[in-house]
Amino acid sequence: MAVVLALEGLLYAAFPGAMRRALATLALQPSERLRLVGLGVAVVAVVAATLLVRA
Repeated sequence: MAVVLALEGLLYAAFPGAMRRALATLALQPSERLRLVGLGVAVVAVVAATLLVRA
């Protein structure tokens, strides 16, 4: 979790305009799309964590 927060912080520091545009774009997306993307990212994260633990 700390790594994710560090990377996010670096993105905001390095590319504030791009992050602002990305957030504005996210705000315009339908809730269903955000749910599906969030679920997909969560599944990928769980699979990646499982693979890392087994390695």
